[in-house]
Amino acid sequence: MLDLLVHNASLPDGRSGMSVAVQDGRIVEVSPGLQAPAHESVDAQGQLLSPPFIDAHFHMDATLSYGLPRVNASGTLLEGIALWGELKPHLTHEALVGRAMAYCDWAVGKGLLAIRTHVDVCDPRLLAVDALLEVKRRVAPYIDLQLVAFPQDGVLRGKRGPQEHMDTLKRALDKGVDVVGGIPHFERTMADGALSVKLLCELAAERGLRVDMHCDESDDPLSRHIETLAFETQRLGLQGRVTGSHLTSMHSMDNYYVSKLIPLIAEAGLHVVANPLINITLQGRHDSYPKRRGMTRVPELLAAGVNVSFGQDCAMDPWYSLGSGDMLEVAHMGLHVGQMTSQAAMAQCFEAVTTHPARALGLEGYGIAAGCHADLVLLQASDPVEAIRLRATRLRVYRRGTLIAQAPANTSTLHLPGRPASTAFRHDSIPRF
Repeated sequence: MLDLLVHNASLPDGRSGMSVAVQDGRIVEVSPGLQAPAHESVDAQGQLLSPPFIDAHFHMDATLSYGLPRVNASGTLLEGIALWGELKPHLTHEALVGRAMAYCDWAVGKGLLAIRTHVDVCDPRLLAVDALLEVKRRVAPYIDLQLVAFPQDGVLRGKRGPQEHMDTLKRALDKGVDVVGGIPHFERTMADGALSVKLLCELAAERGLRVDMHCDESDDPLSRHIETLAFETQRLGLQGRVTGSHLTSMHSMDNYYVSKLIPLIAEAGLHVVANPLINITLQGRHDSYPKRRGMTRVPELLAAGVNVSFGQDCAMDPWYSLGSGDMLEVAHMGLHVGQMTSQAAMAQCFEAVTTHPARALGLEGYGIAAGCHADLVLLQASDPVEAIRLRATRLRVYRRGTLIAQAPANTSTLHLPGRPASTAFRHDSIPRF
């Protein structure tokens, strides 16, 4: 007998009337109209069954700290960094773990079951590292949590010299942090930024680790560290294991240079993560009008074959006062900022919070196919586009075939003479004339 059988489901690739059979935490069959006894049988009623959402870029050490010790009055990136510096001396292990665990609860409710989070390693105590390593252990049964050793203040900008932050970063990796991070545009000079990329990529190659760098999170079109990252990736044979996050300066670069840069990114097999909610909020702050949108060139990167994901980045922290762990909200914003409104482009926005980040994180067994982990989200939508439009309710969330979250359908009762008794805002309820 099967552990779980979901039938009459629509899948993100467009197939409908599909059944998904689960045994021992794995999908054992995906086929139309499968009939088999199961301990739990779910009629999807034609609604969308998706693999879980993935956030390829987040800062869990700062999450849910909004207002501590004060609010970011200007709303700028630099004040956010300064505010985080003010907060760090007052952080405690218990508070960091408590806020992170609360956010993970939100994530599960939103069907977000894999997160790559950057963790600041410039504090010699490595307080946030120890806290998030504990969180990683605690949420492992239901969330895949990857940690990135992130030198927030610049890996070469230590007050005691350029080796200070590199030493703490290495200690973080020794403790079990998974990925090497960096922030080359925040080093003191362009030359230091390029050197930081070289040193950090060499460290990752030496240890057999992945790389994920904040790169060119700036409106300055001359911030071109992604070029160096692509070069070092090829030089060290790290293709497919390196991610460039943000790349917002590309929004301001001239088209001729970008026509050279994007092929270099594709040739190096770099993954790219854009963070639409934060990029549209923090970039262009020095502009009067017209104001730049700031998000990197997502459609052009996708057209070149680059694997592009969307990240949440921040939620109720020194940089961003909103956020709820809803990757469909992220996809919704990315669609608008990138003007990705064709049917194919809207589907790519859904992939940017599901299959694309799965590749960037190197997740094993992700997807809806025989042999994959039975990690599933049933959405109150008929297809990916409707899911984005509605930021669809996660009706049921499964981890390894076990139900871990559920929610009632989003329906409004109406009291209107001569009109239906309720509405669920669905496309299939609209009369066709």
